[in-house]
Amino acid sequence: MSRVYLDWNATAPLRPEAREAMLAATEIVGNPSSVHAEGRAARGLIEKARGEVARLAGAKPAEVIFTSGGTEAARMAFHAAKAAQGVTRLIVSAVEHEAVRASAEASGLPVETLPVDGDGRADLAALKTLLEAGEGKALVALMLANNETGVIEPVAEAARIAHEAGALLLCDAVQAAGKMPLDFVCLGADMMMLAGHKLGAPMGVGALVIREGLSFAALAVGGGQEMRRRAGSENVSGIAGFGAAAAAALAGLDDFAALARLRDRLEAEIAAYAPDAVFFGGKAERLANTCYVAAPGLDAETMLMALDLDGIAVSAGAACSSGKVGSPRVLDAMGVPPALSKGAIRVSLGWTSEPGDVDRFVASWA
Repeated sequence: MSRVYLDWNATAPLRPEAREAMLAATEIVGNPSSVHAEGRAARGLIEKARGEVARLAGAKPAEVIFTSGGTEAARMAFHAAKAAQGVTRLIVSAVEHEAVRASAEASGLPVETLPVDGDGRADLAALKTLLEAGEGKALVALMLANNETGVIEPVAEAARIAHEAGALLLCDAVQAAGKMPLDFVCLGADMMMLAGHKLGAPMGVGALVIREGLSFAALAVGGGQEMRRRAGSENVSGIAGFGAAAAAALAGLDDFAALARLRDRLEAEIAAYAPDAVFFGGKAERLANTCYVAAPGLDAETMLMALDLDGIAVSAGAACSSGKVGSPRVLDAMGVPPALSKGAIRVSLGWTSEPGDVDRFVASWA
C-alpha cells in the first residue's frame, strides 16, 4: 500500500514546474555577476524569479532579497534592525517559529514576549502596553500564520499599532505563502520572510522582503550580489525553482483554499470517534490545510510511530522539533494543559491530497 503524506507544513513536495525550471537552469554555465552573454543569461533567470516571488508576496521585485531560507532571512532581519534601523529592543510573539525566536535572542538585543490568547492569536492590547512601557525603538516579530495550529495572526493591526509607536514589524510569512493571498503593502510589514520549500520549491532557498526605503545592513558581506544586501554567488537553479514554484502557488491559491472542506471533514470524523478531541485554534481563522489535534490520554510520540508504521506521515508540531517530542511551546503559550498537549499531532494537507488520504488517516488514528 502506498504511503500517505500529511506533513505539508513541514515541507511540500517539489513542484513539477520548479523541477523543470531547475533543470533548465543547470544548462546555464555563466556566473550571474559576469557581463558576458552567459552571465547575462544566468542573471535573467534570477531576475525572472525575483519578479515571480515578488508577485506572490505582493511586493516590488527590488524589495526581494534571495536567501538560503527562512532562518537566514530572520537572522538578516534582526541584524539589519540592530545595525541600520536604530532598533534597541525586540518584541517577539509567544508562538513564533523557533528560527525567529533563536535569531532574536542571538541578536544581542533585549527580547520581550508578546502573549497570545487561548486560540493562539496575538494579544494586541498587550502589544500596546509593551510598546508604551519600554524605552527605545522596538521591532515587533509576528508571524502571519502559525506553522503548528495554522492560526492566522492580526499582522496588519499589529503593524498599525507598532508604527503609531514608532516601531517596526517583521512578519514571518513562511507558512502562509502559497496558502493564502499575500499583500506586503496591505499587511504593513517592514520586513517579511519566505521559504521556498514550503510551497514546492527546493530546500535551501528563501527570501527576505524589505520595505522600499528602509535602511539595511548586510549580514553577509563580500561581493555585490543581491544589490549588496547579501554577498555570495547566487544559487541560480534553486532560485529559478523558487520563482517557478511561486508562480504555480499563486495560480493555485483557489484550489488550496478548497482544502478547507477536506480538513473540516477530517476533523468531523475524528470528533465522531473521539468527542473529547480538541482542535487547537479551531475557533480562529486558520490556514485551509491545517489540523492540530489531541485527545485526552493519547501520546504524540506513540501515535507518530504507529501512524508511520501504517504508512502515514504526520508530525507533532514544528519540523525543527523532530526527535524532541515533548510539551509543545506553542500550546504552552495558549495555556493548554501538558496532559493534553503531550498528545497533540499536526495533520497538514497539500495540493495533491485526496479524500482517500483522509480516510486512511482517520481509520489508522481511530
